[in-house]
Amino acid sequence: MPLAPLILILSIAFALSPLLVADFDGFDADQFPVPQIDPPVQPEGYAFAIWGVIYLWLIASAMIGLRRPDWAPMRPALAVSLAVGSGWLAVAVSSPVWASVLIWIMLGTALLALFRMPPRDGVWGTWPLGLYAGWLSAASCVSLGLLTAGYGILSGDVAAYVFVIVASVLAFWVQRRIAYVPTYGVAVAWALFAVAVQNGLNTPIAFVAYAGIAGVAYAARHSLTRPAT
Repeated sequence: MPLAPLILILSIAFALSPLLVADFDGFDADQFPVPQIDPPVQPEGYAFAIWGVIYLWLIASAMIGLRRPDWAPMRPALAVSLAVGSGWLAVAVSSPVWASVLIWIMLGTALLALFRMPPRDGVWGTWPLGLYAGWLSAASCVSLGLLTAGYGILSGDVAAYVFVIVASVLAFWVQRRIAYVPTYGVAVAWALFAVAVQNGLNTPIAFVAYAGIAGVAYAARHSLTRPAT
């Protein structure tokens, strides 16, 4: 099958995948040897509503992409990311470890697709991909924070500090290298602010999250004034 229509099919399947896993609202506390009850590394629940925007925008982008042959270089990577994403929830309910592995695969292939997308295609090209990759950047780091705390490698607070910083550094590095994709930084900032909300807006972890938001905002401003490198 040609990749352009396959991307559309996978985007729709990805958007419908939550229907196959009823009432999934994150890992259960008891899925870990050290139960994770209100883990400080995890964003406040409202933040996950961003998925509705991501799903719809990716579908719209895939429909536009049916008429864009110049998008061909990014399609193999995006197809892998969406295919893995379509089955991610089914894995997450049974294995946080494998779910973490898969979300990093989703992130890596989403970033590869984003880097290969023609930069002039904003609203229907790089922007939806940027929102998707930005949220995955934060979510991938959250998954490692949950694993390291859930398996007793780090305490919950230390895991939050470490992986909020990792997410911030990763996002800063990526945003500096993609021109005209403000949605990437918006998604990461949305996640980091929700981590601050989860921890109470005036706490040390919250201030680390604010620093990450400031860094991503600076990188986004920088990316709008220089071409991608």
